[in-house]
Amino acid sequence: MEAGFDVKYYTKLLAPVIVGLFVFMCPTPEGLSINAWLYTSIFAGLVVGLILEPIPPALIGIIAVVLAVLFKVGPVGSGKDGALIKSAVAINWGLSGFSNAVVWLIFAAFMIGIGYHNSGLGKRIAFLLVNKLGTSTLGLGYAIALADLALAPFIPSNAARSGGTIYPIVTSIPPMFESYPEKDARKIGAYLIWVSLATTCVSSSIFLTGQAPNPLALELASKAGVHTVSWMGWFIAFAPVGIVLFALTPLLALWIYPPEIKGSPIISKWAGEELHKLGKISKSEIFMLTISVLALVLWIGSSAFGINATTTALIVIVLMIAAKIISWNDFLGNKPAWNVLTWFATLVTMAAGLKNVGFLDWIAKATGSYLHGLTPFMAVLGLIIAFSILRYFFASGTAYVTAMVGLFTVLAISIPNTDPSQTMLLLLLPMGIMGVLTPYGTGHSPVWFASGYVTGPEFWKLGAIFGIIYLGVFLVIGLPWIKFIYPYIAG
Repeated sequence: MEAGFDVKYYTKLLAPVIVGLFVFMCPTPEGLSINAWLYTSIFAGLVVGLILEPIPPALIGIIAVVLAVLFKVGPVGSGKDGALIKSAVAINWGLSGFSNAVVWLIFAAFMIGIGYHNSGLGKRIAFLLVNKLGTSTLGLGYAIALADLALAPFIPSNAARSGGTIYPIVTSIPPMFESYPEKDARKIGAYLIWVSLATTCVSSSIFLTGQAPNPLALELASKAGVHTVSWMGWFIAFAPVGIVLFALTPLLALWIYPPEIKGSPIISKWAGEELHKLGKISKSEIFMLTISVLALVLWIGSSAFGINATTTALIVIVLMIAAKIISWNDFLGNKPAWNVLTWFATLVTMAAGLKNVGFLDWIAKATGSYLHGLTPFMAVLGLIIAFSILRYFFASGTAYVTAMVGLFTVLAISIPNTDPSQTMLLLLLPMGIMGVLTPYGTGHSPVWFASGYVTGPEFWKLGAIFGIIYLGVFLVIGLPWIKFIYPYIAG
């Protein structure tokens, strides 16, 4: 074997190609055209690529779009055998995701995260809360939770929010008590790491902009044929569950995974010293705080003001540049934001293609009969549990959303005597909290797992326990609440 030949890498690289070819070579199912089956095979390769990630996921998305455009499958009407799709129509469809408002909302929100970093406001909020609440270990847990909650509406990347802002602060604390990953992790370090991870999962569900897959999932559900809610509608729908889980998480961790140290006045003092080093609040921080409040007001009152959520996000970018919080070079050089723009634009396009070629309609006819034998309540409950458990099999929230949302939207539509739009909201709201299940399921999980304070077996055990509790609270509180409130937020 040639030196340096990475078998694992090339296996991952070839797997999407092999899966795509295998699907295409299988007999075309009755009811689907060869064109629709060709598109399905390309989409299957895309999903496998997103799960394995042998190359950057945005590049995988571009490759999938290019293949679909070359074969002229994906646009409306292309699912018929012998369909005459012009090259211009195919490429216009292939690039349609780049004009999608939700994709630009996610992109703009990543830019807002740069504003929090450049201004120092995110760090100041975290140190201020730790200083005020950090006199006990439990209080410190709530300080971490509040810091993440304060940033969650504005920074949709939970990896950037939790891993970029909260992580450096939290991991500075355990060594003060000689608590290290390899020695005395349970003194205080393991508790703080788990609380940090779990509370970010909660905040990721509380706000539509709490994690990037949330708005993407709504957009894909909309493309598949259901009505979706606004930023405020999402918040109201999850608020009762969010409040309970937010209040419970640090306390649950204290009971289930207790630290040896219960009091920590030294941490409050340390945070105060760090806060003092930051000096007086700067003009940039004041501007950033003012802009954030304006954004929140416009997001909440989008219907009353007649301003789209994406328009608000773009206004914030303009104001940040005007206030010199970020520069034009910051805008151009924000690689994660441009990467997400490319990635999500291609995914929105590819997911829409499933409906265009008739694959989702075919799935609806093929699976709908299985749901007719259940009561509406049991069918919806079964979909929620299945949608949540499937999170175990995906190493990315975005890959999970791309693969599952279109399919489950069709299943929701197939349940008789129910509102499929309401059913989809019930499925999508817990996506953030279900990120707690695995050390790879969402953007910030690998960051905290890699700290080493929580071992692999402990992580899986805690993930299962907290996942069951989180989903149980959602079903007991969220299910009746959403059924009651949905008529008021659906418009």
